[in-house]
Amino acid sequence: MSTELREEFTKFLQTQRYAESTMDAYLCAVYGLAAYSMKPPDRLTDEEIQDYLHHLIEERKLAWSSCNVVFSALQCFYGKFLKRDENAFSIPPRKRTRKLPLIMSRDEVLEFLDSISNLKHRVLLQTIYSAGLRVSEVVRLQPRHIESDPGRMMIRIEEGKGRKDRYSILSPKLLDLFRDYYRIYRPGEWLFFGRDREQPLPVPTAQRIYYNAKKKPV
Repeated sequence: MSTELREEFTKFLQTQRYAESTMDAYLCAVYGLAAYSMKPPDRLTDEEIQDYLHHLIEERKLAWSSCNVVFSALQCFYGKFLKRDENAFSIPPRKRTRKLPLIMSRDEVLEFLDSISNLKHRVLLQTIYSAGLRVSEVVRLQPRHIESDPGRMMIRIEEGKGRKDRYSILSPKLLDLFRDYYRIYRPGEWLFFGRDREQPLPVPTAQRIYYNAKKKPV
């Protein structure tokens, strides 16, 4: 994927007001297709695109949800950006399951959080549970969003669902955890930073922290 084509597609996504995480996912999907095909993505046929999707499903064994992100990205790239009249490539429908969601009680949640030894991971997950945040919201928090003045214990969430700002309650217990976290980690621009302190923690990393914590015996 040439630099010029990447920049043009990025501008298109920006003008369509796609979320930053969606733009990153769509750009990665098109780049992956180009790398697999070893051809410019704007010159590929539907058959070649379908071959790549088949590779993801049958050879790489990607989850249906991951394949659906790639499929949506390619539909956007070819149908909306390049304005191809019709795209014939597709992915098979998702297999339906009848699994019921596992919902933990309040005591189980507290026990689960208290069992996490890594302070950064515990504060991250405590913020999600206590303030009712989405993973995409918690990783975008900055120190200035924590309003701990007496009488106004709030967390400001900027451009949350629907790109609207909102507030959530900051509990005294979470505030105490934040104080310990600040003393040890000294966050800069981002409250929860990644390997690069100048960048927020990636959403997949935050999700992995949760699932790894769930696997550990309480």
